[in-house]
Amino acid sequence: MLPVELDAQQQGDALTLRLHAAADLFWFRGHFPTLPILPGVAQLDWALHYGLTRLAPGKSFASIDNIKFQQPVPPDAELELRLQWQAEKSLLSFSYSLINGEVATVASSGKIRLC
Repeated sequence: MLPVELDAQQQGDALTLRLHAAADLFWFRGHFPTLPILPGVAQLDWALHYGLTRLAPGKSFASIDNIKFQQPVPPDAELELRLQWQAEKSLLSFSYSLINGEVATVASSGKIRLC
């Protein structure tokens, strides 16, 4: 249920991933039948997966501090996921951008508290 990882760059507590949300992903089925979009829960799941496996191993989900969905993510979208781990605050910040050639548009962003 994860996207295809096209590229990854990590510098300390920051990770940037380029992802492909393939149209055949489970997440697109039934959400919505006539105009499929990537559900927000999938975006949270991916941010948490990459954050916990690459930036904050051993941590667990505690709560969502805030989240904002600004643009729908269609099937076969190319995304850039930026993650920032702030250990002193136990806070994982994320931002998804839709990539269209040289143009990037913010799709969603938020902060997840870990424990």
